[in-house]
Amino acid sequence: MNPPNAVYDLLLDRAQTDEKITALCLGLVWTFCQAQKNGKSSVGLAMSPQIATRTLSFSGTLVGKSLAELAGWIQEWDVYKASIGMAAINCCINQHVLQNAVPLAAGNLAVFEHFLPQLQGKNVVVIGRYPRIETYREQFNLTILERQPEGADYPDPACEFLLPQADWVFLSGTTLVNKTFPRLAQLSQHATTVLMGPTVPWLPELAEFGIDYLAGVGIMNETALTQTVMEGGGMRIFEQAVRYHVARLQ
Repeated sequence: MNPPNAVYDLLLDRAQTDEKITALCLGLVWTFCQAQKNGKSSVGLAMSPQIATRTLSFSGTLVGKSLAELAGWIQEWDVYKASIGMAAINCCINQHVLQNAVPLAAGNLAVFEHFLPQLQGKNVVVIGRYPRIETYREQFNLTILERQPEGADYPDPACEFLLPQADWVFLSGTTLVNKTFPRLAQLSQHATTVLMGPTVPWLPELAEFGIDYLAGVGIMNETALTQTVMEGGGMRIFEQAVRYHVARLQ
């Protein structure tokens, strides 16, 4: 069994670069980090904290810092710093998707569509609410765990009871940011587990933590992505800017 900090040691090990940040946006939905080296741009995403604040002490000081310096913020319990840290890490790691990753159709539910034939009649637990996911309730036994539950959603503590009974678990990449990943991955060991979302780092070593599939994104249009994030876009990044890819881990 891996200690809780092991996955963060892995992330930081892959983000040891003095490459400088050229742009950073803590957007309404997504946090966007951009760096350039030898004239080539790299971009990383993470989901932003879904709470507002007017008291960020570091605002206006981050551009020009190294990716390694801000990557270290993934260890912070401050949700804003942790989101920026994850975006910086993904700026290092996600320059290319894994070679065996399969591109999916456009759309924020493309991952569920891809796995749908295997999910029929199964007990499926999804960590995090994805817009319109309720459309699948008649095709498999869908349970949603949410930090801020709505309707039929279950609250966070239900994970201890529901995940060990699941056939499939879809973990949001945001669990890496809020530090719930180690426990949720442990509880999901007997299920087929998919780590998904634009926050996902393309690291095959995540198989060591019980992850069977990575479902992250490849950037299709960096200009469109930058503009959409800065203008508060959420699902709209899936229209022109990014596309889901799925890779099976060995």
